[in-house]
Amino acid sequence: QVQLVESGGDLVQAGGSLRLSCAASGSTWIIDAIGWYRQAPGKERELVASITSAGSTNYADSVKGRFTISRDSANARITVHLQMNSLKPEDTAVYYCNAKGRFGYDDWGQGTQVTVSS
Repeated sequence: QVQLVESGGDLVQAGGSLRLSCAASGSTWIIDAIGWYRQAPGKERELVASITSAGSTNYADSVKGRFTISRDSANARITVHLQMNSLKPEDTAVYYCNAKGRFGYDDWGQGTQVTVSS
């Protein structure tokens, strides 16, 4: 079993920065990739960025050049960070961590609110 715990959401002014973290613990050996998704009110959940166990990254066009995803791993614990710079009001959403892996593993964190004021 894998546990996902997110942190870092906050209220920030436009142009500011935030760093989200997703800590995965437990049977993390089954994880192949961890991604950050977001869902704004009235909109569908969308992929923001993802990173594989090999370190390959993928970004939504809307965040390229502003957001950076990275991962640390130690003692069977994986932490994925999403550094968000030059934040815009349209980045306001609930951000969710998602982990996918072997045996059809696909799980979500509880979500963390990011609000960017203009």
